[in-house]
Amino acid sequence: MLIKLTRPEAMLFDLDGTLFKTETLLLPAYHATFDDLREEGMYAGETPPEELFLGGLGMLLEHIWQRVIPEASEEVRLHADRLLLRHQTAGLLRGEGELYEGVAETLEILQAQGIRLFVASNGLEDYVKQVVDAKGISQVFEGLYSAGKYQTKSKDELVEILLETHNLQSAWMVGDRSSDVEAGLANHLAVVACDYAGFREEGELEGAHIRIQSFIELLDHL
Repeated sequence: MLIKLTRPEAMLFDLDGTLFKTETLLLPAYHATFDDLREEGMYAGETPPEELFLGGLGMLLEHIWQRVIPEASEEVRLHADRLLLRHQTAGLLRGEGELYEGVAETLEILQAQGIRLFVASNGLEDYVKQVVDAKGISQVFEGLYSAGKYQTKSKDELVEILLETHNLQSAWMVGDRSSDVEAGLANHLAVVACDYAGFREEGELEGAHIRIQSFIELLDHL
């Protein structure tokens, strides 16, 4: 059954796994990061399984690194952050990384309909900005909100700041992880769960008002 939600004043989008097919940029950068860490003598052993990092997407980066290299010091994890961003930036400059099908076109339609668009991501500030710039979608967004910029400890808090800053009375939270669902519900928003990235765990999207299997389906629920 097609569920129609009340048309919102704004939509807030997660980035990784929602707009951006993260693994197309992340995985080469991930392996290069561990190559650098080994070369610099800051890590020994095999590169941890990719699934550990991919399964943590949606968390704060500090929590992802705790999951991937729990035995490492904070210094090593912070350095891994910097290396990963460096390699992702280089990858974007080489044209690596893809948006999900229909993202650019759908965002343009939403903007043309007068809906205000924002990004709300637990990623680093530079990463979020570089991705939307490199993929040619920066012009549709009124604001880019990241945990890296606002030093928030949860997406609930980040979304709260965004809503208050722009005095938004109604909005949809659109994302693919439990942190997106929780942030939307905690801030009394309608929640659209993107069920196409494949990073989620069983039951993670419980509580969302609707689920979509492709980004363009978002238009069907307006």
